Amino acid sequence: MSSQIPDNQKNFSWNETVRTVLVALALALFFRSFFFEPFHIPSGSMKNTMLVGDYLFVSKYRYGYSRYSFPLGLPLFEGRAMELTEPKRGDIVVFRPPSNPRIDFIKRVIGLPGDHIQVKDGVLFINGEALKRKLIGDVADSDIPGTMKTVQEFAETLPEGKVIHVLKRTSEGFANNTPMYTVPERHYFMMGDNRDNSHDSRFLDDVGYVSEENIVGRAEIIFYSNDGTAHLSDPASWVRSMRFDRFFSLIE
Repeated sequence: MSSQIPDNQKNFSWNETVRTVLVALALALFFRSFFFEPFHIPSGSMKNTMLVGDYLFVSKYRYGYSRYSFPLGLPLFEGRAMELTEPKRGDIVVFRPPSNPRIDFIKRVIGLPGDHIQVKDGVLFINGEALKRKLIGDVADSDIPGTMKTVQEFAETLPEGKVIHVLKRTSEGFANNTPMYTVPERHYFMMGDNRDNSHDSRFLDDVGYVSEENIVGRAEIIFYSNDGTAHLSDPASWVRSMRFDRFFSLIE
């Protein structure tokens, strides 16, 4: 008795597999475009709020949609549509820098449209008022793996009362002694929490003011995190590298 599968059944099975894969891809693309998109943190510009190796979900729907909400960033329309709310000071957002809209940046919203922003001797001023900050203590940080430096961590209070934690290592240099910035209409001023290791809106030629259209979405939750020490030759290292205390933590 032959156990060979008839050709018509083979074709049906193959067609069903292809159809299932295509439907799954379409659903994933729809979810990624309209609801949540995963991102990972590649640099230390947002320490210690977010660490290199954090993986997070960014909500697309909260600020509405722009061309950069969708794959390839095709210019399907201008501005934003279907906004539920506008970005608030203190929100952490993913955006495309105007100078290079092919890459993703993640920073914190510091300046709103019409705000005046300036840094003097490392102290942040918003609309002429220096932000209150409290020294938390010294923390270890590294720009290059294996090279540790001591930096200061401050609790900084934004004008609306939200407290954020920032890292500071100096009060010198351009990034700590800037001109006065006036945020244009429908634009935002972004800064990293690791203030002396962040390429952000203080550098007008490279990042500068971020148009509302260039905002991809708001960072909501860290769903996975690892410290980058895992090795293929050591399976147990994958478990040791996981920062379980950061799994499914809300982003503030």
